[in-house]
Amino acid sequence: MPYFDAASTLPPHPVAREALLAAWDEGWADPARLYREGRRARMLLDAARETAAELVGCRPDELSFTTSGTRALHTGIAGALAGRRRTGRHLVVSAVEHSAVLHAAAAHERAGGTVTEVAPDRGGRIGPGAWAAALRPDTALACLQSANHETGTEQPVAEAAEAGRAAGVPLLVDAAQSLPWGPPAGGWSLLAASAHKWGGPGGVGLLAVRKGVRFAAPEPSDEREEGRAPGFPALPLVVAAAASLRAVRAEAAAEGQRLRRLTGLIRDRVPELVPDCEVVGDPVRRLPHIVTFSCLYADGEALLHALDREGFAVNSGSSCTSATLAPSHVLKAMGVLSEGNVRVSLPPGTGEEEVRRFLAVLPGAVRGVRDQLTAGGAVTADGDDGLVLDTLGKRCPVPVTELGRVIGRVPVGGTVTVLSDDEVAGLDIPAWCHLRGHEYLGERPAPRGTAYRVRRTA
Repeated sequence: MPYFDAASTLPPHPVAREALLAAWDEGWADPARLYREGRRARMLLDAARETAAELVGCRPDELSFTTSGTRALHTGIAGALAGRRRTGRHLVVSAVEHSAVLHAAAAHERAGGTVTEVAPDRGGRIGPGAWAAALRPDTALACLQSANHETGTEQPVAEAAEAGRAAGVPLLVDAAQSLPWGPPAGGWSLLAASAHKWGGPGGVGLLAVRKGVRFAAPEPSDEREEGRAPGFPALPLVVAAAASLRAVRAEAAAEGQRLRRLTGLIRDRVPELVPDCEVVGDPVRRLPHIVTFSCLYADGEALLHALDREGFAVNSGSSCTSATLAPSHVLKAMGVLSEGNVRVSLPPGTGEEEVRRFLAVLPGAVRGVRDQLTAGGAVTADGDDGLVLDTLGKRCPVPVTELGRVIGRVPVGGTVTVLSDDEVAGLDIPAWCHLRGHEYLGERPAPRGTAYRVRRTA
């Protein structure tokens, strides 16, 4: 079964498996002890740290191993904010950061701090000017991912770091998605990553803190890993993580070029094969292995199940695939369609024949899902305001599906008002207008739910 969800996690790299088994035998002792077994464990830990630091682009004594990428982010954010508390309590993040960063930002706000979220453009990229404008004299820390986990869009890390230097604000970079392909641009102050993203074992994260960055390790801490990762180290996992990162990086240039061609094929062919489909994310400044698209009039969860039945494992940012029933915050911030969303992220070694077979089955899968959707709204005349489409009690994509069905009933220049109590409609109806060339007139509260107004322009 082709596995096209590499952005979530990868199966163990063969080098990771070999290194893990070897380290179980040689690295079981406490590396803090002075006897022979402890010294052997210390040598393995130091070697892993040196390898990882070289690939990250920092000094070995700046790098700590944590229990996950999420823990690295949370520790890095908390430690930098605490270390710079005399500067202020203002935190800057992008609106498309991983949820781990946004959760840390929300906790900072609850504790009395302030947060500024910088919005991306429609391609998901943060503008360097907007980023620089968000920095203030009381800004203690800024957080920007190197590349987005849902769209693959690369962020202007070098420009953000330069703006931070000018303002005296350290930059924390979440490099989880990009580190297997290469180190992020220089100038960053803190960096976090996660081993399972490159085929290393789960349970290992990286946290780099440059010398000179004011950092107070969150309490409680101990003497290990500069206090940034207390507790006994999972040495075999750490060794496997470093060894696999080195192996993946050695193959990155050639494999990245090959996968970029395959994701480019998907980007080009999907809009041709599937009507009413939008490919999202920056078409040029992107990671080589990720491509994301959204299909109008399709339920995301049903589409994932349909592709699974065809033998393809993919992911989605649609709200119907989430336990929270909320749309992807990334797609929402970009202002693009969230329903019927599919994220394809190709693992190393993916063959062109697998991609072409995916493209062959995708149109039928989308068509089948669309055929399952039945009419769900009642249309009534509303005098001078055109048609009113009542979709109250119906979840997306029904409001957009019904809007597409009735827009032709009003003359050019006429309006349709969609009543919906699904918050996702506030994202998908404007995105539908952008995709279909109609004018979105805005929204207003209704006795129940919200009224969204659309003018037919063609």
